[in-house]
Amino acid sequence: MSAPPESPRPRPVVTPARVVIGLCLSAPFVAMLWVGSYAKTEPAVAGMPFFYWYQMLWVPLSAALTALAYVLVRRERTARRTAAAGGERRTGGEEG
Repeated sequence: MSAPPESPRPRPVVTPARVVIGLCLSAPFVAMLWVGSYAKTEPAVAGMPFFYWYQMLWVPLSAALTALAYVLVRRERTARRTAAAGGERRTGGEEG
């Protein structure tokens, strides 16, 4: 009688990808809640005080960081599902 197949080792809960995801999602909050770092008027850009253009700069940055976090979450989820399914997917002509 053959031995049952070995189950794959469970992946760790905290992975480098998840750390990057957490940093991507928390950076905009930290940047906006730390008001003392941008509560000033200089340097002005096109006549707009630093206080305003700094906040406006974070709008596209937040969107980009959220999109990056989304891509990383999808990649992590796909990797976990593939590992849970045995790690290999057989194609057409292979029989075993």
